[in-house]
Amino acid sequence: MTKRLLQDQKERFESLKTPFYYYDTDLLAETLSAIKCETDKHEGWHLHYAVKACANPKVLRQIQQAGFGADCVSGGEIRTCLENGFPAGEIVFAGVGKADWEIELALEAGIQYFNVESIPELEVIAEIATRMNKIANVSFRINPDVGAHTHSHITTGLAENKFGIAKEDMLHVIQVAKGLPSVRFVGLHFHIGSQILQMDDFEALCYRINELQDELEAADITEVHNINVGGGLGIDYDNPDENPIPDFKSYFETYAKHLKLRPGQRLHFELGRAVVGQCGSLITRCLYIKQAKQKQFVIVDAGMTDLMRPALYGAKHHIQNLSVGQQTTDDGQQTAVKYDIVGPICESSDTFAKDFLLPETRRGDLLAIRSAGAYGETMASQYNCRELPQAYTTAEI
Repeated sequence: MTKRLLQDQKERFESLKTPFYYYDTDLLAETLSAIKCETDKHEGWHLHYAVKACANPKVLRQIQQAGFGADCVSGGEIRTCLENGFPAGEIVFAGVGKADWEIELALEAGIQYFNVESIPELEVIAEIATRMNKIANVSFRINPDVGAHTHSHITTGLAENKFGIAKEDMLHVIQVAKGLPSVRFVGLHFHIGSQILQMDDFEALCYRINELQDELEAADITEVHNINVGGGLGIDYDNPDENPIPDFKSYFETYAKHLKLRPGQRLHFELGRAVVGQCGSLITRCLYIKQAKQKQFVIVDAGMTDLMRPALYGAKHHIQNLSVGQQTTDDGQQTAVKYDIVGPICESSDTFAKDFLLPETRRGDLLAIRSAGAYGETMASQYNCRELPQAYTTAEI
């Protein structure tokens, strides 16, 4: 999706009730193709889409049809994936707090494996599997204690984070699993965070996995059939037009170069944001221009209920006025006005951008909040009794 293409849709957008999400399925297809181009170079590499990023059914079906499996973190996500064509045998199930009914659902469906995060969880899965006369395939999520250059709210691989099993406990928990007849140990899982742009972070994860694999070999543990490195690759929120597709080449080459897989091991990736982030925009309409003593506000009809990321952890999104495009003076110089762009929710945190430069904006103008395909629609709420935003794809506009 580019600025020009979005503005070309402006007339069609005018007839739709705002706010709404717009997914450029052509860009999504290009992104999926770019991923497959890199991973098809390597035998035994498997892709699972991280459903938490965007669970829109039309988006899910397109990803499934491209041959991706699914990474789910709730029973609801498992159900949604099954309803949208994902084979149960291509679904993996992660999360620190799996409820009994979710475990039962996963076992009944026959998912590929559970990413297990604690011994108490392992024991509950074993108990339920025994009762259901099932064998549960389990992969242990190991906390590698590897930092990532990203926001503290979305780093997951440090010892202080709630996720995973301490690497010092890896051997013990595998031995516990091997003593449970209703459980089959099938691999290890890792994930160090989200919106990571420095390949050094993924390189450090590779080295840590290599160390842990050496420990397992020294202990004569050879059942590590799957290595799952999670996802985490970020997107360019500042320049979505210049970089609509993430740097998949560098990302996958980092693992190819630095991760030492054993013969026959399968490598799994769980990309989410990098798959769908750039293909989605939140389309909103200017309600008012408000002149305050020191600020000028663009008040739009979308709020933190529609896009939570800026309020939740100060995330930045590029914002585009679709109605006016590029305004210029008589001598051809671009004109811009500095605004705070805010929503209607009764919270001071309901702010999309501060001191953001836009062409002079008026009541009724359509704005696009870009790079909102990941953690946008899927995190929407009905706070203030607001309606959930509608969503449209390229084919529907």
